[in-house]
Formats: sequence, structure tokens, C-alpha cells
Amino acid sequence: MNRRLLIILTCALVVSAAASFLVYRIVGKQVAARAQSQGQLSRVVVAARNLDIGAVITAQDIKTTDWTGAVPKGLSTQPESLVGRGVVSAVYEGEPIMDNRLAAPGSGGGLAATIPAGVRACAVRVDDVVGVAGFVLPGMRVDVLIAGNPPGGNATEGSRVRTLLQNIQVLSAGEQIQKDAEGKPLKAQVVNLLVTPQQAEVLSLASGDQTRIQLVLRNPLDTEVT
Repeated sequence: MNRRLLIILTCALVVSAAASFLVYRIVGKQVAARAQSQGQLSRVVVAARNLDIGAVITAQDIKTTDWTGAVPKGLSTQPESLVGRGVVSAVYEGEPIMDNRLAAPGSGGGLAATIPAGVRACAVRVDDVVGVAGFVLPGMRVDVLIAGNPPGGNATEGSRVRTLLQNIQVLSAGEQIQKDAEGKPLKAQVVNLLVTPQQAEVLSLASGDQTRIQLVLRNPLDTEVT
């Protein structure tokens, strides 16, 4: 065999062997690192029972469990850091507790902790049809209408209806015990709406004895104000 050809073949074998060795080392390190990350165990905090919106977390409401792999950002690993914080989004039993599902430390619980900055929760009394139908639920969007006789208007013209506010988010809905003119207990349907301070003033003026507030449900994707 030609000596020059033999040298070329030998060099090619050496280069290919070195390249194969380098590829084997790189792939082996990646596989080992992936296996190590997947097999890594951490302790994360999960809910020991269903936690409703507005609840304040106690030590009995949470527990820790094993988590395989890397811990996602925002997932709590320290139980003591969650005690005393309010729940702003419902958490179910066994579900890992994310930081964005809780109110800021020190803000407490209840509905106040779920109110975003810059808006207010304004309670309005609605008729029994709205409450019994049950279509007004937290998170839904409604328009607010007012019906009644305008001050100084002609009584023969009858009641009038006007749209006060549009695309308003519902914070909560339920019953509230009030008293009538004789002091007797009376159940009233009350809905808390998230509004700006200016919108709260409008609702306050609209809530009178001679007027009635009606909520109109709207598609949450329809955000246009007409």
C-alpha cells in the first residue's frame, strides 16, 4: 500500500475517534444533568383543604409534599411565609400554592384583599329576580341601569331607564340582612361591583328610594363602551 495513503487513513481514523469521543462526553454530560434535575426532590407547600376567596391562611390550611424536578417560579416552599396571607383566587385541596394566588403580606384577608389598586368595591342592592336567577357571579361583567321617575319630571310620562355604567366587574354577590321602616329584618340581594371612585359617586347618587338598579349581563369578551 502506498505509504502516503496509509498516513492519510491513519490520520482520518484518529480524527474520527477523537470527534466521537468528544460527542460521547458532551451527550453523556447532558443526559446526566437532565437525569439529575428530574430526580431532584424538593418540598413545596400545598393546600390541606379547599381555600375560598377571602380566607386567611392558617398553619392547619397548608402542608408540604415532595416535588420532583425544578421548582417553578412563584411556587412556595416555606410554609411559615404563607400563614396570615389572604386568598385572592380559590385554591383546591392538594393544589400547590402559587404566590400570585395570595394577597400581599400584611394586607389580611376578606374581600378587601382582592380589590385591585385604584378601584373600589361598591355595594348595590338589586331586585330579587337578579339574586334568585343567580346569573350575577364573581368575575362576570355587567352594565348598570337605573329605572325610576326623574326628579321634577312629569308623572304622566311614567318611569324612565338609563344606562349608568358599562363593562363593570362583579366582585361578589349574596344576601344581606337589612331592616324595613318598622325595624323588621329584611333580606336584600346585594352585589359588590369594582368601580373607580368617580363611578362609586354615580352609584351612590343612583341608589335612592325612588329608583331601582338593574344589572345587565354582558359577554366578557365584549369590552366596547357604547
